[in-house]
Amino acid sequence: MKEKKKATIGHALIPIVSLIVFLLVGIVFLGADPHIPLLLGVIVAAAVAIFALNYSWEEVESSIVDGIKLALQAIVILMIIGTLVGTWLLSGTVPTLIYYGLQILSPGIFLVATLLICSIVSISVGSSWTTAATIGIALIGIGQGLGIPVGVVAGAIVSGAYFGDKMSPLSDTTNLAPAMAGGELFTHIKYMFWTTGPAYIITLIIFGIMGLSYAGGEIDTERISSITNALADNFNLSPLLMIPPLLVIVIVIFKVPAIPGLLAGTFLGGIFAFIFQGAGLAEIVDAAHYGFGIDTGVVIVDDLLDGGGLDGMMWTVSLIIIALSLGGVLESTGMLSAVGDAILTVAKSTGSLVLATILSCIAINLLSGDQYLAIVVPGRMFKDTYREKGLAPEVLSRALEGGGTVTSPFIPWNTCGAFMWEVLGVHPFTYLPYTFFNLLVPVVNVVIGYTGFKIHKIDNREDNTANA
Repeated sequence: MKEKKKATIGHALIPIVSLIVFLLVGIVFLGADPHIPLLLGVIVAAAVAIFALNYSWEEVESSIVDGIKLALQAIVILMIIGTLVGTWLLSGTVPTLIYYGLQILSPGIFLVATLLICSIVSISVGSSWTTAATIGIALIGIGQGLGIPVGVVAGAIVSGAYFGDKMSPLSDTTNLAPAMAGGELFTHIKYMFWTTGPAYIITLIIFGIMGLSYAGGEIDTERISSITNALADNFNLSPLLMIPPLLVIVIVIFKVPAIPGLLAGTFLGGIFAFIFQGAGLAEIVDAAHYGFGIDTGVVIVDDLLDGGGLDGMMWTVSLIIIALSLGGVLESTGMLSAVGDAILTVAKSTGSLVLATILSCIAINLLSGDQYLAIVVPGRMFKDTYREKGLAPEVLSRALEGGGTVTSPFIPWNTCGAFMWEVLGVHPFTYLPYTFFNLLVPVVNVVIGYTGFKIHKIDNREDNTANA
């Protein structure tokens, strides 16, 4: 058996450049979905591993399986959320949230309210996914009813959801980042305030100003009336139908794992569909499996309430599996590390090191399709370098979240981007310009890195010292 070669940046660039070309031709010129271009990227990466780095097919196959295993829980959650959305549409839960939301919220305060509501929910449950799949779906409908562009609404939802995800001690990524950096959870959260705080305040101001511009316009009362009348005519609406999302949020707050918590929401949605809408068992199972659709005669309502179901998530699940296959090959063969090493060679100062970390996280989010790898791989690569430069673990963990967590929903084939795309029904490239919080966090991290403000220094011989 031939001795394996160490991957170089030259080896890594072959699948990376190939992937860029495949995606460009497939998506831009052919109008195809990203699945096949990504699959071709997997083939090129596997070919480099076998023919240039001397890996066997069995080892490449094992790396593909290991890459998929990394997000198996996320895939299961995604499928369960499909069933949950289907039953919540059938039961009238989502229509009820939209109906009352249109009566309470106005265009002027809607974006700020959306940001704050999603932030509170996400901090409480520690999950941007749960936030988007519960209150996020309803807010999309309310925003459309108020005449606010769907990309702007989705941007506010994603911004709030990821602020809460980053700052909640219940969040998996918030726990993962300090674990990879060798730090402590609450110290990590405390130091993130200096990057997330300014980004969040600026985001709040921007959405407040945008809200004023929408408040100045004429409210299309006829449009809102047509939506609320269609909802009232086709569903038995009741404030009690708000119980399923509230129950899911409460369950997760009490630290019940996400999968049983979401399953409870699905079952409750089915029960409420029977009680409030008179749905039979076959209809409930059909909505959970294939999703929900309705013909109310009002196009916007039909579009809002068309979706969900286990089958509806399979497009997204297949995309995630292919992306994770690529990430598994690149990570296990050392090609991702080669990318990180190349970036690290230009990192001389603290600011450039933070910038290198942020760029590495973004690159791995793009290439591996998974935010966990975008935290784990740079965390392993840069941990010793940060220590050698006398930087505390929380400086690294803050940068890992600032580059890995918040940029993941921008990428359509990333687990987070694919999820938000499926649940909110908005392409990541459509909401990207309006996810002000997610865009600002990496920038604030780099600025703080170069200025040296709130950069915790340690003695290289000690793990923990007082803040400099």
